[in-house]
Amino acid sequence: MTAKIAVAGSRGRMGQLIIEEVRRFDDLALVAGFDILGIGDPLGGGVAVSDPSDMGEVLIRSGAEVLIDFTIPAATLENVQTASQEGVNLVVGTTGFTPDQRRVMASAIEGRVAAVISPNYSVGVNLFWRLIDEAARSLSGYDIEVMEAHHRNKMDAPSGTAAEAVRVLAEATGRDGVVYGREGQGLRGDEIGVHAIRAGDIVGDHTVLFAGPGERLEIKHQASSRQAFATGAVRAARWVVAVPAGIYSMADVLGQK
Repeated sequence: MTAKIAVAGSRGRMGQLIIEEVRRFDDLALVAGFDILGIGDPLGGGVAVSDPSDMGEVLIRSGAEVLIDFTIPAATLENVQTASQEGVNLVVGTTGFTPDQRRVMASAIEGRVAAVISPNYSVGVNLFWRLIDEAARSLSGYDIEVMEAHHRNKMDAPSGTAAEAVRVLAEATGRDGVVYGREGQGLRGDEIGVHAIRAGDIVGDHTVLFAGPGERLEIKHQASSRQAFATGAVRAARWVVAVPAGIYSMADVLGQK
């Protein structure tokens, strides 16, 4: 049985990689693509770029079963509401949502469709989160610093992956203090430090440093290509069509829960 896939942001770097990944599989079909640029341009296979304002109509006409969205928060928020209303499952990789935006998305999704929402679809990053959780629980009292680096055009800081790392570490240690960068004088406390670099064309580097008396441990993930994210997103799309309505993480897709 062929799963029918629609892609939001189909002209973007991630959108194009996702479309290429979809076409690698005989049991997947690209049936729709949406973007504010290149409307009407061919995406291959008889599919052309559609205007996001026509999303509801196009999703119904194409029979799409999953919408994959790696765009920007404001656009994703509208797309999630439209897709949920039309009964189309979701894979969301956009980051930088506000708490209010997350609540609106959850309200639109719950009871209607299945959605995988993750700040990172790399299999390696999902293992990275598990490893730092184990390390944090084992290294009681150690100082913890989170460092991330991305390309100069990334809008949100810290990255969604780093923010999830902070959440994992805070839950594992019970620490609720977070310091974003440091400046001036003063001793560090029992906080988690977070540092963001924006430079060049860095795809995504994440490091957690644990430092104690006479030693330090670093757990690091480096992405050399966005292909890892596209591969994971398509894996999530194949998975999400077969599960009950609700909100899931990539850990669910990978069977880590």
